[in-house]
Amino acid sequence: MNQQDILNSINTEAIRADHPRFDVGDTLNIHQRIVEGTKERVQVYSGVLISRKGGGMNEMIVVRRIVDNIGVERTYPLNSPLIAKIEVVRRGDARRSKLYFLRDRVGKSRRLRDRRRGMKHVEGQSTVQK
Repeated sequence: MNQQDILNSINTEAIRADHPRFDVGDTLNIHQRIVEGTKERVQVYSGVLISRKGGGMNEMIVVRRIVDNIGVERTYPLNSPLIAKIEVVRRGDARRSKLYFLRDRVGKSRRLRDRRRGMKHVEGQSTVQK
């Protein structure tokens, strides 16, 4: 075994597989563990996923939300132990891999179209509204 194979085997053991499938444009609830002294609590951050970058252990996601008409973005390492859970609230229809253009949008043009029409071929996603 060479060095690259050893590194790949270590990384594949550490990658988390408990996250649901989500893509750019989806609205997510990210449950983050916050440690304050001896106490630990879970805080939920809800926003639109505007980018995914990296791969394997180094994969990062950027989530954007609006608070008091000011855009707030957070970058999370996807395999971090501080992320307790990720929930997909809404699936958005994005035709790009990075949604940085949403930073310049104001009002209703900031919203993305819902991904319900013609997307039956995508695995791991229900297209039926409940």
